[in-house]
Amino acid sequence: MMSFLRKLVDTEYKELRRFEKLADQIEALDEEYSKMSDEELAGKTAIFKERLAKGETLDDILVEAFATAREVAYRQIGEKPYRVQLIGGMAIHYGNIAEMKTGEGKTITTVLPAYLNALTGKGVHVVTVNEYLTARNAEWMGPIYNFLGVTVGVNLRELTPEQKREAYNCDITYSTNNEVGFDYLRDNMVARKEDRVLRDLNYVIIDEVDSILIDEARTPLIISGGKMNSANLYMDADKAVKRLKADEDFKIDEKIKSVMLTEQGSRKLETYFKVDNLYDANNTALVHHINQALKANYAMKNDVDYVVEDGEVIIVDQFTGRLMHGRQFSEGLHQAIEAKENVKINEETRTMATITFQNLFRMYSKISGMTGTAKTEEEEFRDIYNMYVIEIPTNKPCIRQDMADLIFATEKGKYNAIVSFIKEVHETGQPILVGTISVEKNEYLSSLLTKAKLKHEVLNAKNHAREAEIIANAGQKYAITIATNMAGRGTDIKLGEGVKELGGLCVIGTERHESRRIDNQLRGRSGRQGDPGYSQFFVSFEDELMRRFGTDRIKTMIQSIGYDETQPIRSKMFTKSIESAQKKVEGNNYDSRKSLLDYDNIVSEQRKIIYEKRNNVLDIENIQESVYLTFNDYIADYIESKLGQSNSFTKDDYQTITDYFNNNFLKYQKIEVADIQKLDVDSLIDYIYDKFIENFESKLKEVPQEIINDFERQISLRVIDEAWITHINSMEHLREGIGLRGYGQTSPLQAYALEGYEIFDQMLDTIDSNITNFLMKVEIRQNIAPEKKTPIYTNDGKETIKKSPTKTIKIGRNDPCPCGSGKKYKQCCGK
Repeated sequence: MMSFLRKLVDTEYKELRRFEKLADQIEALDEEYSKMSDEELAGKTAIFKERLAKGETLDDILVEAFATAREVAYRQIGEKPYRVQLIGGMAIHYGNIAEMKTGEGKTITTVLPAYLNALTGKGVHVVTVNEYLTARNAEWMGPIYNFLGVTVGVNLRELTPEQKREAYNCDITYSTNNEVGFDYLRDNMVARKEDRVLRDLNYVIIDEVDSILIDEARTPLIISGGKMNSANLYMDADKAVKRLKADEDFKIDEKIKSVMLTEQGSRKLETYFKVDNLYDANNTALVHHINQALKANYAMKNDVDYVVEDGEVIIVDQFTGRLMHGRQFSEGLHQAIEAKENVKINEETRTMATITFQNLFRMYSKISGMTGTAKTEEEEFRDIYNMYVIEIPTNKPCIRQDMADLIFATEKGKYNAIVSFIKEVHETGQPILVGTISVEKNEYLSSLLTKAKLKHEVLNAKNHAREAEIIANAGQKYAITIATNMAGRGTDIKLGEGVKELGGLCVIGTERHESRRIDNQLRGRSGRQGDPGYSQFFVSFEDELMRRFGTDRIKTMIQSIGYDETQPIRSKMFTKSIESAQKKVEGNNYDSRKSLLDYDNIVSEQRKIIYEKRNNVLDIENIQESVYLTFNDYIADYIESKLGQSNSFTKDDYQTITDYFNNNFLKYQKIEVADIQKLDVDSLIDYIYDKFIENFESKLKEVPQEIINDFERQISLRVIDEAWITHINSMEHLREGIGLRGYGQTSPLQAYALEGYEIFDQMLDTIDSNITNFLMKVEIRQNIAPEKKTPIYTNDGKETIKKSPTKTIKIGRNDPCPCGSGKKYKQCCGK
């Protein structure tokens, strides 16, 4: 009965049944299509495009398009997509996540929906987690697309804007998630519309979708610039916190990696910095640096959260174990770690543009993905992205043996058992893959194996350059490979000769990851495509997961019983305790991502408004209409601000208005009090607006219209950009401090939204004010030199952009520099 009810309501079951029927139709065409000539097959693309132009939909041509791509794949690379790959391709086309186990051929599955959707000409993005996979997959699948007459582009970090534009203009573009995000942000910082590289965001297929939309969702993409000098304060804060004692002066919460000062610690720091009250409003910058120094010294660990290479602090990706070159911890934490490690402190920068992957990918018209492990996060995918997780059956049954966890009382006992187990398995010749959760644990286990005279390879963030070579040999007889998180590695471990007879690849987990998904990804490296395999996790109650989230009751019980540390503990209660700890972490992480999205949604709405405003400036043919509208808005705001409760003006008000506009803006045609005293508000605004236009056009009458347009456009863009940069930094500070306030019945999120929209409105007023002030006050020179284009330097999203001011204007030495630096002209570009 329950099975019948499930079939009635289960979306996944219904979709799979539908896909099965379509797969039958595709396979029924196999004989017919295999008899076609190459010319007939290649000509199918033009026929499909013509049918779409006449009104048919992608769903109408899906069966034939999939059958075509399937036959071409066989002819070009010798692989014909299996039935389960056809079903996976359909799940992806219909905007879902296809959960396909490791080795089930996700790369070739992508070709089917990518080809189908490319027929619209609107563009398809295939997103992967790293550039190695981006280039490999595009090259591997390239012959199929080329045969079908579909263009393929590869978007890499080092490409020029022209090369990027060419890649994005292709029918199908392979790229990393980071590069698409940074290109989107950079497109909204360009000074000319021709410099944009992206088209409209149409359809995206995300490989390792859980890694990108779940694991990386808490890390926003940031483009920075405009350096701030605070290196000395970081060093001072670092020296100060190194004098403090744990528990007495500060408390550490390992669950959320936070460090909080106690009252005693606060008093010690007040004495050290010679301030009466550390939390005085004048000491906010000092407190910020102290908090980051505390986190750097007592929550962030070398070889776990970051590594130090050649005097540089480099972030370690907590989910893949790779080094994240060019990325920085935000909010000054990176500089605090540099102070802690006594390396050169790079200057902190202002955020110029930022976006989260959640809001980036939700801008696509259609989003889909694939991964080997998504079922545990199904609810989040459905709630946030409106995507269902469709579990695709394996081509061959999985015969891997997944053993119950071996649980030890101590970490020392666990590692001794791991070494003994590896030695025992190694003697049989069976290849072994050992997964560790950090570089530190990776190197520790390596030292134990070296002592035991067991030859092995180490794969971690420090030697990822040899990754492909190490993985290629990991399935050979007698191979022992120790690797940090295997998630997203993207390369199948193929078994060497005679290894199947030995039981396939043996996977060992040295501790449970905080996410069950990552554990499943490690297990999934063994037993691909029906191969035999074996997996075994070793766990201790001193592991980080159990220390942070395990129950004290179980720890106390183990200590009281006095278990032998060398003997594994077998208990359903202990196993449930581990699962409970993982669920707690997953719940905490989901709450964190949901909170980030709630806050980012507010900034996202503001971002859409400001980017639309900016794009209008870039795209409009006659910018002067927009500028005149800005003048009108500015005048209206000022006039309305002078209205009293009686909704009328006094004689003094008229004099104030006259003086304000005459002294600040009207050089040629002035206003007289007598001329405006009898005007109502609307007529007054119109009158002053006409005077503005007369003055402005008098100033410009000798200047060619083309120069005026370019001048107005560049000034408008610079004012908008500077206001937006200031605003997003203000929003960051607001977010940082909002949780510390008391609001009665108002939640911090509501308070953030209310204050955020208030300062956003103020920013829009500031834009009108600054554009008006700048354009009305500058003098246009007759000798017009072309504007010099300044290079933009990019470092994986860390950009320093310095624009030279337009040479057609005469700027006072004490006026704000038009490059947007915030400095006076004489101290910046006017040197």
